[in-house]
Formats: sequence, C-alpha cells, structure tokens
Amino acid sequence: MDNNIVLKMEKICKYYPGVTALDHVDFELRKGEVHALLGENGAGKSTLCKIIAGAQPMDDGSYCLDGEQIRTLTPQSAKDKGVSMIYQEFNLVPYLKVYENMFLGKEIERGIYADKRAMIRKTREVFERFHIEIDPNSRISDLSNAYKQQVEIAKAVLENAKVLIMDEPTAPLGNREVENLFEMIRTLKSEGVSIIYISHRLEELFEISDRITVMRDGQYIETKDTNKSALVKLMVGRDLSEDYPQRSTPIGEEVLRVEHLSTVETKLHDVSFTLHKGEILGFAGLVGAGRTEVMRALFGADHRSSGTVYVGGKQVEILRPIDAIHHGIALIPEDRKGQGVSLTLSIRENISLVMLHTLQSFLRISRKKERTLVDSYMNALAVKAPSMEQLTKNLSGGNQQKVVVAKWLATNADIIILDEPTRGIDIGAKYEIYLIMNRLVKEGKSIIMISSEMPELIGMSDRIIVMHQGSVSGELTKEEVSQERILEMASGM
Repeated sequence: MDNNIVLKMEKICKYYPGVTALDHVDFELRKGEVHALLGENGAGKSTLCKIIAGAQPMDDGSYCLDGEQIRTLTPQSAKDKGVSMIYQEFNLVPYLKVYENMFLGKEIERGIYADKRAMIRKTREVFERFHIEIDPNSRISDLSNAYKQQVEIAKAVLENAKVLIMDEPTAPLGNREVENLFEMIRTLKSEGVSIIYISHRLEELFEISDRITVMRDGQYIETKDTNKSALVKLMVGRDLSEDYPQRSTPIGEEVLRVEHLSTVETKLHDVSFTLHKGEILGFAGLVGAGRTEVMRALFGADHRSSGTVYVGGKQVEILRPIDAIHHGIALIPEDRKGQGVSLTLSIRENISLVMLHTLQSFLRISRKKERTLVDSYMNALAVKAPSMEQLTKNLSGGNQQKVVVAKWLATNADIIILDEPTRGIDIGAKYEIYLIMNRLVKEGKSIIMISSEMPELIGMSDRIIVMHQGSVSGELTKEEVSQERILEMASGM
C-alpha cells in the first residue's frame, strides 16, 4: 500500500434486518488530508465511519489501517490505533469538569490518587495550542455547543489521533464558531492528522476539503473535486433547480404577539415581536444570543419572569408546554435526541405520541387511525425505514430529525416553531422540508424558524428578527436583508 495512504477500505458491506446499509463500498484516506463524505441521509456515511471507528463491525470487506489488515475492532482498540470519532451528539459527561472529561478512563495518577494538577496543566497546554479559551475547571453542562465541540477535538488530540472523524461538526455552530473550527482543522492537517469530514453544507466542503466522496443508497458513487450542482446531482441522483423553492403566499393578520418577554435563568431581556398568518419569521443571532431560549419561554418549557403573549388577538397564559399545545403552538426542538424523540420507541410510537388523545376509539387507541396518520407523515417527509415499527435509535440522524418534524406537524398546530429544522439533514431532504414549510404557510399556518445557516434564513424568511445577548437588536424585511446586515446586528453593532 502507498505510504501516503493511511486508510484503505474495499468492498465494505453492512447489513441490518431488511436494510443493506453498505453495499461493497470503497474508501481511501491519505495522510494529512481532509476527505469529505457527502450523501443524503441513509446513504451510509455514518455507518461507514462507525465501522472505521470500531463502533460497528463490518459484515464483509477489507479494512487496512497504516498497512495493517484489521479484522475486528472496538472503539477502544480503534483509539489505541489512532482513530477517533466526534459524533453529532457529543460524548461528554455533562456533570464532570472539562479536564475530567479530557482524561476520563486515562487519568494521570500520583500514587493511589488522581493527579488533578497534572491533568489541568496538560489540558491547558492542548487548549493553548489551539487557542481554546475554556477554563479546564468548568463543567461541561455550562458550556455552549461550540465549546463542547472544541473540547471533543482537544480530547482527540490528547489521544494522539492520526485519523479524526467529524460527523456534522458545524451543525450546532454559528459563522464565527465555524471559522474557529476550520482553524483547528487546518492546524491538525498541517501536523499530519487525516480527517474524514461529514457535512451537508456544500459551501464549507469546498473551503475545507481536499477530496469529496459521494455516497448514495449505501453505495460508493464517485470521488472527485467538482462544482456544487454536479455534486448535488451525484448525491441525490437528480437535479435540484434551486436551493430554496419560491412561494407567493400573501401575509395575513397577526396571529401571535409577544411583548416584553424576560427570563432570569436564561437571561432574556424585554423581547417583543409579532407573527402573521402565512408568514415565515426567521430568528438570527450568534451562538448564545438567546434565540432558542425565547422559544422555550414562549412554549412554556422555561419560566419567564415577565412578558405577555397574545394568540389570535387574545391574551393567553402559557405556563407549561401543554398550554402552548392547547393554544395551537408546536415546538420542534434543536436537541433531537435529548428532547425530540424517544430512541427506544418505534417510529409509529414517536409520531403518534402527542396525538394519542385524538386516536381513541371506544376508550382504546385505534391502530388503524394511528397507522394512517403515521404512514402519511412518513411518506410526506420521505422517512427511510423498512417499516413504521423500526426503532428510532436505528435510524440515521437525518431520519430521526424527520420523525421529530412529523410528530409535531401531526398536531395540526397553527403556529409552528422550527429550531434548526434542517440540522444534520442532507440537501435533498432539506429541500423537502422547505417544500413542506411552503405548503404549511399556503394552508394558513405561521412558522417561526431559528437557523444558524444565514443563506437558509434569507432564502426562506419573510422577515428576520436578529438577537444579541438576550435582546432583539433589529428586524429586517426581505427587501432589507443581507448577510452583512444580519452579522452587524448579531454582533451588537
């Protein structure tokens, strides 16, 4: 094998009941390169990476790492061989401190005790190397997603990773945090670390990647450096004529008014805004600006210290999420696995969970009604699964997200809050979500959308509210909006 090739995989196969996740896939990784994996949800990207990282066994094929043929691998033996994977959902212990997470399972000892000072010192050394401004004594639960991402990368560096796998690393990050991540990647690359990079954001792939491998339906399609439209066609097997579908829905009367909303715990200050029938209202801001916190307070998930909410012109009291649901408000949360789905339940059980009271027939749940409901939303969102009885934990991240969206769309709410609705979703599925959003507002629904992707916000929103440090810093109409103006307001300028 070429000395420049760190990893070579040939004819890799992986089977699950009723599903061929990988069908004779080839993949090659060179020393010091960033090699992107691109494909729709269910294409097999994450499955391939889990095999590389030892989290899943391969059923057939050849795996060669640094010239050594690999037969069996566990996550620990993979790390011992220099392979680390950073998942979409971070593998950090939230109640432990940063330095404790960095050395979890490999503590530095002095006699029979852990050497706390040595672990803190070495953590600081790694942080300084990558210009990470985090106190090693901070608790993980107190960190933003951007900082958690940095801790994960620093932890991999501490483990002397030669191959680092990043699965949707920029999904929870804003523009500034993305650039910080790219600087860390460039530093690792200059030091000879090889990086496998999974992302659905095509623009960043051209900026950070050396090569791009496209996968579709569990198969290897092609490895190349090409233009965006050609990549999309390779990825989804069809042309997408435009990133954001056009709509011409008239904006109607006011359906929601929030006045002077404030919270103590989440530090929101005097937030006011309105939403109209048939409107998509975007919320922009840097990480920590308070966008998600506003929606949680509005939905009754967080306590607000002051503020008034009007739905349909009438003042309403929303103290709990059930109150919001009764007033026709649905919240599709950002944290898919923590708040969106129950991984141990089936697709059917997750989608129908909020609507069980409407599916009763003679004091029992009508399975016929339930299956009709679930089947309609699985088809509408193109959820890829052998059946609705598939456990949600066995779905890809993107298909799990579709289940979350389906569950809340099934409530038939008039006001739908979408917090990062396309996070971790491929470009084909994103377009399907956009079409569904357009259909919903055409039917008279109203949507609030939080997104860290500014092109998405600009492409889909009728108006955009910009937040900065827990307050509204400005509002932009479709005619006024630009990335520069959003960034100025989001930075408090």
